[in-house]
Amino acid sequence: MNIGTIRRSLTVFSLTALAAAFVACPASAQDDAVADFYDGQVVEMYIGFSVGGGYDTYGRIVARHIGKYIPGNPTVVPVNMEGAGSLKLANWLYNAAPKDGLSMGVISRGVPFEPLIGNREAARFDASKFTWIGSTTDEVSVCAAYTRTGIDQFEDLYSQELIVGGTGSGADADVFPKIIEGVLGAQFRLVSGYPGGNDIEFAMERGEVDGRCGWSWSSIVATKQRLLDEGTIQILLQLALRKHPDLPDVPLVMDLAKTDEEREILQLIFVRCVLGRPFLAPPGIPPERAAALRAAFDATMKDPDFLREAATMRLEITPISGNEVQELVAEVFQTPNEIVERTRALLR
Repeated sequence: MNIGTIRRSLTVFSLTALAAAFVACPASAQDDAVADFYDGQVVEMYIGFSVGGGYDTYGRIVARHIGKYIPGNPTVVPVNMEGAGSLKLANWLYNAAPKDGLSMGVISRGVPFEPLIGNREAARFDASKFTWIGSTTDEVSVCAAYTRTGIDQFEDLYSQELIVGGTGSGADADVFPKIIEGVLGAQFRLVSGYPGGNDIEFAMERGEVDGRCGWSWSSIVATKQRLLDEGTIQILLQLALRKHPDLPDVPLVMDLAKTDEEREILQLIFVRCVLGRPFLAPPGIPPERAAALRAAFDATMKDPDFLREAATMRLEITPISGNEVQELVAEVFQTPNEIVERTRALLR
């Protein structure tokens, strides 16, 4: 605190002390009202993908613990609503879900940017108006290929096509290969429409596709470690703004940009990785309930039982707050229009 701030604090100290008595009662009454509302209620935690994938795993573990920190201790029930890479859920939360604080969800980190660089007609929401609750992780995604392809490193993709699976418009597994192909010249063939990441992984095992480009490293470690241990997959490229400490020798996509424009396009796309696993609620819910949900999420991220279970499941927990998510989303929407339009052209 600087000197000016200290002086202002001293000047208003007596007024602050006097007001405290009046403030305390309304605040307490407000807290009681939130607890009274949630007491005996069921909060539905919607997950924008099918059962078994990374988003589903994170959604369910948060649902198991967050209720103890929401005033009134409601029951929190996970509900899967897959479709269009979680765009279906985002539209539902924005336009149809009750705005009472009893519905929340987790969506793809790329979906908030669909109105900017994706399918503007299908994305029927203003991302800045969602009630952002927080994120469990600051993610690093990867491009991975089955070893049966003979593709061992990213440079192989300049001469050999990799067939990859996707879940729908706006999802990482659909957006990332298009951008990497458009900016860096790697060769992909995208097969989209799978309900979730777990379904892509089954498709890889069946031989329908040979890889996935937009696969969270934390998900691989948590649910598919055997593929690494057996040497079934090769990690070709890291997709984020920073490298993961587990992968020091795997190239980072940002380091492959050759021009300022390429770097700006890649940054616009891969900044979403900072959002990790974003949890949100509909816009317009009562402010005191929104604050309670955010505080409950933050407390859950520090809860010993939650952290112990996450460690057992090998889940990364590197949380960011709802306010930070809100600010990041707003910042991305200030990207210069020429970069936005160039990126949209590559995605088309």
